[in-house]
Amino acid sequence: MGLVKTADPTMARAINDRLALDLLLERGPLTAPQLRALTGLSRPTVSDLVERLRADGLIEVAGETGADRRGPNARLYGLVAGRAHVAGVDLRRDAVHVTVADLAENPAGSSSRPMPDAPDLPELIAEAVAEAAGGTALHAVVVGTPGLIHPGTGLVTDGDMPGWRPDLRRALQDRTAARVVVENEVNLAAVAEHRDGAAAGHDDFALLWLDDGVGAAIVLDGRLRRGASGGAGEVGMLRFGGSDLCHAVEVASAGRLDAEALADGVTEGAFALVAVLDPGLVVLGGALGRGGGDRLAGLVADRLAELSPAATVVRPAAVHEGDAVLRGAVLTALDLARDDVFGRPVAAG
Repeated sequence: MGLVKTADPTMARAINDRLALDLLLERGPLTAPQLRALTGLSRPTVSDLVERLRADGLIEVAGETGADRRGPNARLYGLVAGRAHVAGVDLRRDAVHVTVADLAENPAGSSSRPMPDAPDLPELIAEAVAEAAGGTALHAVVVGTPGLIHPGTGLVTDGDMPGWRPDLRRALQDRTAARVVVENEVNLAAVAEHRDGAAAGHDDFALLWLDDGVGAAIVLDGRLRRGASGGAGEVGMLRFGGSDLCHAVEVASAGRLDAEALADGVTEGAFALVAVLDPGLVVLGGALGRGGGDRLAGLVADRLAELSPAATVVRPAAVHEGDAVLRGAVLTALDLARDDVFGRPVAAG
C-alpha cells in the first residue's frame, strides 16, 4: 500500500501564496474575508499569508471597502504590479515592435523601429527594447520570430530576414540583464488565441497561420507542442498538385484567388492537421486567415466535414493579426516573470 504524500508547511505556504496572488491577478484587489471565501483557508492562515506577502513586497494596501472602513478586514489588498516588468518583441521582416508591461499586464511602454537593409539584429532589438522600457529594469524579454527554434539548443533556422543569425537568443542575452527567450511567431500567436482569443476554453486546437509565411501551431492538453527540433506544424512545406501551400497563399494574397478557391487550398493544410492530430478546433490566423472571417472558416469547415469523420470546428482568429504575436510574447514573458517572482505553481499530494 502506497503512502499518501502531503504538503509540508513550506510547500503549503507556497501553494497558498501562489493561489492568493493568482486570485489578485484575476480579480483585482480583495479583502482578507474575500480571500478566505475564495480560497477556503482559515482566518489565521489568511492573516499570516497577507502579512507574509506584504513583507515580501508582493502585495500592498490598495484602499478600503465602502461597506466598512474600520478594522483590518476592511482593507483591500492588491498586487504590487511594478515589482517586475517584461517586454514582448515581434520581429518582422520590415520592422521590430516592442511592448512593455508590468506584472498585472498594464502597458508600460512601446516602440517600433524599421528594419534596415543590413542590421545588427541583436543590437537593433536591444535598442528597441531599451527605448520601450524607458529606463525600467526588465525581468524577461520574449522575442517572436519566423523560423524553427530548436527546443534544446535555442538556435533558430530559416529566419529569412536581414541580418539574420541562428544564435539570436545568445547574442541578445549578451546585451541585456533580462532573461531572454526566442520563440516561433506562430507559436506565440497561438498562445494569444488560447488565452483570450478564438481558442479560449479549448485545450486542444491548431492555429493555421496564413500570412507572408504559412505555418501552424499545435496545442494539445493545454500545452504548446514544438516537436523534437521545433518543426511541429510546418504545414507550409506540404505539397498538393505539384505546388506547396505557401504558393497557394501567396497567390491568394495577390488577389488572384476567390474565396472558394482559397478555401480549397486552406482545407488541404487543415486536413493534414485534422487527420493526424484530431484537434477538434482549427483557428485560421494571420492577415489572410483572420481577414477571411466567418465566410472562409465556414467554407473550410464544410470541406473538412466531407473529408474527415472527426468533427472539427473552424474559426477565424479573434486577436488582431498585427497584435497576436506581440500579445503572445508579452503573455509568455509574464508567465516567466510571475513564476520567478510569485513562485511556481505547486500541486500538493
